[in-house]
Amino acid sequence: MILAGDIGGTKTLLALFDDAGGALQLLRDATFASQEAASLEAILTRFLDAAGAPPRAACFGVPGVVIDGRCETTNLPWHLDERALAAHIGAARVKLLNDLEAAAYGMLHLEPQELAALNEGQTPRRHGNIAVIAAGTGLGEAMLIWDGTRYIPVASEGGHADFAPRTDQELELQRYLRGKFGGHVSYERVLTGPGIHNIYTFLRDTGYAPESPWLAERLASGDPSATIAETGLTRRDPLCIATLDLFTSAYGAEAGNMALRCLAIGGVFIGGGIAPKLLPALRNGGFMQAFTAKGRFADLLQGIPVHVALNPRAPLLGAAHYATHLQS
Repeated sequence: MILAGDIGGTKTLLALFDDAGGALQLLRDATFASQEAASLEAILTRFLDAAGAPPRAACFGVPGVVIDGRCETTNLPWHLDERALAAHIGAARVKLLNDLEAAAYGMLHLEPQELAALNEGQTPRRHGNIAVIAAGTGLGEAMLIWDGTRYIPVASEGGHADFAPRTDQELELQRYLRGKFGGHVSYERVLTGPGIHNIYTFLRDTGYAPESPWLAERLASGDPSATIAETGLTRRDPLCIATLDLFTSAYGAEAGNMALRCLAIGGVFIGGGIAPKLLPALRNGGFMQAFTAKGRFADLLQGIPVHVALNPRAPLLGAAHYATHLQS
């Protein structure tokens, strides 16, 4: 058996797989409320009590930077250490991957029906580096580097890099966010769930259109970003429509930036929880127009396949498949 986990600030998903015969077979899985547990070890004890024999190896996608096999998790008071976890569960090897690193590796194991194409790109498909960008509560970015025979996942914290305005409107957005957040404006301030709300308040406060009273009431009583996205998709309010247009354009531009940075001729995957919900908006042309608007490299970008991952378990699958390669 191997053990895989997708660790998040809200929930932790664990699964046991049988990796005999060259194919992973799910044996058991469970979801736990992360905030209710004192540690990952406490959750593992509960999950593995009924497992019998300890797993051969384990791999966990974790929310935070992993250095020398250790991680101080983001939004959780957990201190993770590969050796301590291995000793706790009795496994020969434990590997910690950044959550986007795990998600990137999982993209390689999705079925065709679990992907939605934004750009088919060049055919036949080429082997080469792959970029993964995922907007959700935060903005994650990772790469899959092709070494000639296999893909190696590489983590990054690119979501915290400087937001790069491309238009007069985005320059105004950057000035607005600098005032709101006191200086540095990262892509995460724009390309996340909270970023959708940031864009909306920018457009509202700078007079793009008046805020509808019925919408203001809904925004005050629920999840504002979800309300803005839903209203924009149904074309019921000009501020929400403009918010999604600006969001998807900025998303496409940064995805194109990633493709250039790692020369992602193998493709770009859009992960995270936002993209599947905004698929109609991502397909309306603004995303790919911004993705390919790279001057002399526009032709290169037009040949790169771009897909939205529809399976939210990609990080778990990535961790599980990575664990199959761990040696004692």
